[in-house]
Amino acid sequence: DDLVASATAPGNVILSRGDADAAAASVHEAIYYAPHLSQAPMEPPAATARVNEDGTCEIWACTQDPQSVRSTVAGVLGIDKEQVTVNVTMLGGGFGRKSKADFSAEAAYLAKAEGKPVKVQWKREDDIRHGFLHSVSAQYFRAGMDEDGNTSTWLHRTSFPSIMSTFMPDANGPAAMEMDLGATDCPWDVPNLRLEACDAPAHLRIGWLRSVCNVFHAFGSSSFVDELAHLKGRDPLEHLLESIGPARLINPADDGAEYGNYGQDLNQHPIDTGRLAAVAKQVADMAGWGRELPEGRGLGIAVHRSFLAYVGTVAEVSVDENGRLVVHDMWMCIDAGTVVNTDRVHSQLEGAAIFGMSLTLHGELTASEGAIVEGNFDTYPMARIGEVPHKIHTHIMESDAPPGGVGEPGVPPVAPAIVNAYFAATGQRVRELPLRNAGLT
Repeated sequence: DDLVASATAPGNVILSRGDADAAAASVHEAIYYAPHLSQAPMEPPAATARVNEDGTCEIWACTQDPQSVRSTVAGVLGIDKEQVTVNVTMLGGGFGRKSKADFSAEAAYLAKAEGKPVKVQWKREDDIRHGFLHSVSAQYFRAGMDEDGNTSTWLHRTSFPSIMSTFMPDANGPAAMEMDLGATDCPWDVPNLRLEACDAPAHLRIGWLRSVCNVFHAFGSSSFVDELAHLKGRDPLEHLLESIGPARLINPADDGAEYGNYGQDLNQHPIDTGRLAAVAKQVADMAGWGRELPEGRGLGIAVHRSFLAYVGTVAEVSVDENGRLVVHDMWMCIDAGTVVNTDRVHSQLEGAAIFGMSLTLHGELTASEGAIVEGNFDTYPMARIGEVPHKIHTHIMESDAPPGGVGEPGVPPVAPAIVNAYFAATGQRVRELPLRNAGLT
């Protein structure tokens, strides 16, 4: 309730183009909500430490960030980081959780206290309840349409506790770098547009999760564009392409925003709406967009740019006799620039589809009396084999552009593609995740 109240009130203006409050022939509003999430790797965090007689330390850990392990362990032991050796083991799942050094630091602390090597192995319940969680979010969208049905104004407010709250106790809302993750780089061709960040205090420890804020920003933005298409009586693909507009390079600085572009030069890795439209067209063609579907089935499409790559996703869904959502097929297309290992990219897209489905269908952490309720896969379920699509079809666009990311960009468009397909199949719009709360799983 507090998040929704924050998102529906004026926030800090991040980007402004024209007059987003200008009069319109008609106005449509929506609020989208996504809960706290856990990375929930199948292999919980583990580390072994040995503190030697000369004061040096050696760590064996399934870490995504050995540099942080080195500096954190050095701080815990009161030694120079050059005295810490980190051996990176096979990671298993990580998804951002194992970028943290806490479990390695615990092993080092205990090894020094015991005077012998110590292995620390977290239980899954420890990890889900006491990890670094993906942030909860609420987003408010308002679009104005002119007399011809064109979107003339767009207002997007987003409210979520910041990752920076883990390091800065006074952090009280989205940080600039988090707004860069799927909000500041808005691709929509709307003459009057404003983006606002709204305050939200953190009540839990916030951390990284695969694709970070892009997950909920894509869910809200791509779903709302689909809402507008149906409101206007338009084909969702045609409306999506019109919303993206002509091929052009976007610089958020032109509308007063600071934009980090994932730490890369915007001239080398521009925000290219032409590439975004191309993956939309390609994935729609792969799915046979416009074909006749069996009664009760629907196709949904979503596109998103993140980590310098462009991904389009189409889902085909229906609802079975028990009222449960069935995802029959999923199509994914990526433009990641120059690709060297195509097998790895295909597998990353397939994994992103399953990861995204788990978040969409089931992912939610709740709290009671100040403690996380969920603790294992019985209460925090993953997508099971019977729930996943018959086939995940993947395609890599040919490109000579500089390489972009492939591990994270596949996740964000999954949720809106499924939700948009559900609306196409049933006429019912879902604006809150996970879908199990709506009785669909």
